[in-house]
Amino acid sequence: MHGISLEEKQQQFNEFFTIEHAIRVNFKTVAAGFTLPDVDDLGDHMPYAFRVASEATAIDAQALRPLRNMGEHAIELANFLNAQSRKIDLLMSLVLQQQDDPSLAYESVKFGGGGIIVKCDEAYEPEQIIELKLFLKEEASAIFCYGEVIECQQVGEQYHVSLIYNCIREEDQDLLVRASLHLQTAQLRKRAKQQKND
Repeated sequence: MHGISLEEKQQQFNEFFTIEHAIRVNFKTVAAGFTLPDVDDLGDHMPYAFRVASEATAIDAQALRPLRNMGEHAIELANFLNAQSRKIDLLMSLVLQQQDDPSLAYESVKFGGGGIIVKCDEAYEPEQIIELKLFLKEEASAIFCYGEVIECQQVGEQYHVSLIYNCIREEDQDLLVRASLHLQTAQLRKRAKQQKND
């Protein structure tokens, strides 16, 4: 992210699909002089609950991988393990929801794999670094990352602040891509059903 222009950052934001959807966001300006961590060191900056949730997800993925080579007999076992994994995800979601700080809580206008637009009460300058916690209720998950303001537009009495993720783990970015596509699929199905009923 360093060394590229604001215009290039906006292009990078636009490269990813975004969906209009309100998710809960904790939005916190970092102190002046803050040095953005490397992605490999992001875990050291995360709240403990986010690190635990991340490790639980990695363990799930590793546990299910060997079953793919076991053939038909593994299908029932894989289904059982997936159900257990889903229970753990729901419990972890409950733990992560407790990381939501009401004093820092805002809602997104749009989000996707490249960035997010958040409704705020005040304006923010381009290139400001923001600590973000994104709460994805539909995915029973939450993400901790850093974003950079690339645009701020006044809309009525609020501001729509566009941020590009400039320090996010690859698996969390993948989760945001999947979440936006799942929501789009759900919206399209709902629209098709309404049209059928009309």
